[in-house]
Amino acid sequence: MRAFAGYLVLLLATPLAALAVILPANVYRAQGIAAPDCDGPLQVLIFALPGVLIYGAGAFVAYRARRRVHRILSLLCLIVALATLSNIAAATQELYRNAAAGDCAG
Repeated sequence: MRAFAGYLVLLLATPLAALAVILPANVYRAQGIAAPDCDGPLQVLIFALPGVLIYGAGAFVAYRARRRVHRILSLLCLIVALATLSNIAAATQELYRNAAAGDCAG
């Protein structure tokens, strides 16, 4: 029953992880407009941090089960967590780029 609950949490967190991976760090640059996005990385982090925590914990717990199916699930969770971490890094880089250029002086 506990394994089913873990799979259910991962399944329910799938849309959250998809948004965390798909959302761009700068919405304007994704549309082809050369403008700073002064909202900061919050629009990415609001989905990315829970996604990294859920899928990172899922990768750790599934890896410790020591069964082949769980190892495959652990690898998939790790891939999602790493893709989300790369989007967090891009959002943070965008924040520092805007701060260095002085575009979003408040």
